[in-house]
Amino acid sequence: MEEKSLRVVGTDKTFFNKITNTLTKILIPTQIGINGMRISLKRNALIKAFEISEEENDISKKDIVDKKYEDAYTAYLEALDKYVLDTIYKKVKNETATKFESMALSQYYGIIQLKKNEYVEYKYRKQKYLLELDKETVFNTAKEKVIEKYKRFYISKQDTLYKGILKNYSIKLADNTNIYDSTKEWIYIKIFETLEDYIKNILPTKISEKKYENIVKEYEKYEKFSVGKLDARDNIEKNMILLGISRNLFTHSLPLVVAEQCYMKLLKDARCLVQDTKIAAKRDKAFTMLMNLIEDYNIRLLSTKVYWDNSINRESFKSFYDKYKIIEKLKETDFIEYIKQKEILFIREDMKKLNNEKTDYSQLIKYYKRKLVDYEVMKEIRNKISKTGKYIRYKNNAGIKEVISA
Repeated sequence: MEEKSLRVVGTDKTFFNKITNTLTKILIPTQIGINGMRISLKRNALIKAFEISEEENDISKKDIVDKKYEDAYTAYLEALDKYVLDTIYKKVKNETATKFESMALSQYYGIIQLKKNEYVEYKYRKQKYLLELDKETVFNTAKEKVIEKYKRFYISKQDTLYKGILKNYSIKLADNTNIYDSTKEWIYIKIFETLEDYIKNILPTKISEKKYENIVKEYEKYEKFSVGKLDARDNIEKNMILLGISRNLFTHSLPLVVAEQCYMKLLKDARCLVQDTKIAAKRDKAFTMLMNLIEDYNIRLLSTKVYWDNSINRESFKSFYDKYKIIEKLKETDFIEYIKQKEILFIREDMKKLNNEKTDYSQLIKYYKRKLVDYEVMKEIRNKISKTGKYIRYKNNAGIKEVISA
C-alpha cells in the first residue's frame, strides 16, 4: 500500500501532486522568512555575547560569560543548520533553488560524509561552512554597524576553526621525524588547500592590521597566482608562498616538523619537474624556481630550527649557512656574482642530499653538473666523457682537483 501510494503521489500528472507542488512553492517563502527571523535573533544574541566575552577582564566572571557565549554560538549554528535542512533542501527538491543554493546543499552533504571516518575535520568544517553561508547574508543585507560587529566575531571564530583543521592534519603527519611520507600525499594536498582557502578568504580582511606588515609582500606575491590557469611550476611556487606565510600565521597549528615535511614534498615535486621537463626554456624557469625553494627551505625554516635529531645534519647546515652569509655580502656590490655564487652553493648542497633519496634523480644530477661546468667550478674531461662519464671539480682556489663520476 505504501509503495502504491508513493507511486501515485510521485507522478507529475496527478491532480494531488499539482496541488502539493503549488502549496510547497507558496509555503517555502514563508519558511524562509521564519528561518531568517530565527537566524537574525540568534545572530544578534551571539554578537552581544561575543562582545561581552571579549571585554570581560574579571577572572571570577569570565567562565560564566564565556559559557553564555558558547551557548549563544551553539544556538546560532543550530538555526543555520535548520535553515539548510528545512529551506534549501526543500527548494532543491522542488527545483526552485538557485545555482548558489544547489551548490551550498552539495557542499553541505560533502561535509556530512566526513562524520563517520573524519569526525574532527567534520566538526570544524561544518562550523566553517555554516558561518560562510550566513556571512554572505549579513554582508549583503545588514546595516554597516551590524556588519562591523559580525566581522569581528566571524574573523575570530574562523581563525580558531582553520587552526583546528590544520592542527588535525599536523597530528596525522607528525611522527617526530622531518621525513616526507609519500603515502600521506592527500594530507599535504589538504594542508595547501586549507592554507590557500584562509589566505584567499580571511587574510584580506586582516592584512591592513599593523601586525601583518611583514607578510604584505608575500601576500602580494600570492595574488599573482590567485587568478588564471596555473601550470605545475606555478602551483609549486604558489604552495611555497603559502607555506612561507603559514610560518607567520600558523606557527603552532602547523609546527616546524610538519612544515618541514611539506617543504620536502615541494622539493621533490620541483626536482622532478626540472628533471622531466624537456624544453630548455621551461626547464631553466623550473630550475630558478627550485633554487628559490631551496633558499626558502634553508633560510626561512632550517635557520629557525632549534632542535636537531642528527648532530651531523646540524653541523652540515651550520657550514652551509656560514657560506650563505658570506655570499649575501655580494648582493649590494656585485649582484650577478651574488646570483652565480648562490646557485653554486645551492646546487652543491642539493647534490649531497640527492644521493640519499629513494627517487632516481640521475638526470637532475647531470643537469646540475652541466650548470657547474658552465659556471667553471667543474671541468669536463672531454676526451673521456663518452666512455667514463667523468668531470674534474676544482675544490678551491689553490687548484686542487678531484675526479668524480657524472
